[in-house]
Amino acid sequence: MDKLIERFLRYVSFETQSNSSVDHCPSTEGQRVLAEQIKKELIELELSDVELDENGYLTARLPANVEHDVPAIGFIAHMDTAPDASGKDVKPQIVENYQGGDIALGIGDEVLSPIQYPDLNKLHGHNIITTDGTTLLGADNKAGIAEIITAVAYLKAHPEIKHGEICIGFTPDEEIGRGANLFNVEKFGAKWAYTIDGGPVGELEFENFNASSADVICHGVNVHPGTAKDKMINAMNIAAQFQLMMPTEETPECTEGYEGFYHLVAMEGGVAKTELNYILRDFDGEGLERRKVFMQEKVDELNSKLKKGRVELKITDSYRNMREMVEPHPHVIELAKDAMIECDVQPLIKPIRGGTDGARLSFMDLPCPNIFTGGYNFHGIHEFITVEGMEQAVKVIVKVAEKTAARYQ
Repeated sequence: MDKLIERFLRYVSFETQSNSSVDHCPSTEGQRVLAEQIKKELIELELSDVELDENGYLTARLPANVEHDVPAIGFIAHMDTAPDASGKDVKPQIVENYQGGDIALGIGDEVLSPIQYPDLNKLHGHNIITTDGTTLLGADNKAGIAEIITAVAYLKAHPEIKHGEICIGFTPDEEIGRGANLFNVEKFGAKWAYTIDGGPVGELEFENFNASSADVICHGVNVHPGTAKDKMINAMNIAAQFQLMMPTEETPECTEGYEGFYHLVAMEGGVAKTELNYILRDFDGEGLERRKVFMQEKVDELNSKLKKGRVELKITDSYRNMREMVEPHPHVIELAKDAMIECDVQPLIKPIRGGTDGARLSFMDLPCPNIFTGGYNFHGIHEFITVEGMEQAVKVIVKVAEKTAARYQ
């Protein structure tokens, strides 16, 4: 465990935000730079088959130390960070033995408050790693990388802990939905895997949103405003009308648990053309289809009312709920659940209100639930993680490997 936090702090110093506007993989050079650094570390640990491919996917193996046949299992994390907040020049701070109250971030007025984030009230006595209030931290998912490598190093240093073959994989561009696109499941070699990409201690997730994106393109006509009478059609006004037709109570800020939503994530344009970009989410496949139909109905309704101008809708499916692919393999979930219990961690089985590499990989015949990292408030300047949570994640990874070997003895 000695090098766990050292590794994590080193990894967050790399700027690795992904970029959806480019087509190549990885989408940013910083991810490859980090991958090269991690590759060196894996070689120094004397792992087998360390390989960084041309698309920025990094894989390695820890050979089995038992003679009986044990299915190879995998642990996976992603190297990119979200584009939602800056990931450049991350300056983490460690608040030791937190005893409550606001945590000052950096030298400005920004604080991490238990009033806004009640989870802090459960973390008295913990050592908390925060940002300085100007960037995200990068625990999503560099904590997962540090935890996997630390667990593998621990297994290698303690051969008395029996385990089968351990496959590890670090992917690019997960935050922009491409993390599994070029992942070679067959070459990876695991029968099942776990993404170490969850939040607070105890999270164990094997279901996620069904996801689609929707682009609403509003077309107008631009002429000089001085002569615009009966000629100009302002596409931005059409876009505003459309947004007002969307259900205000079915948005991310108004939903939780198994409730789906429509989320306006971006808008861009001018008088002649304005585009609204939405993401649609629902745990039920039929529910997602109903959301698509609803949006088309609203587009048709608005078009029927417009005397001039028009609206068009383009919908693209993103990923599906992995539950249907994981549930046929209950032992994959039970191993993780039992490992947590043996590590004095209370399993918190809940749906992922988002996506994960594991969802895509599960549909590529690699059942892949998600395990906690110990982090909170991902994708923003209030992101934080606890040292103790990271240590518990390492223990769970080790225990999963040990219990898998014992299961097949």
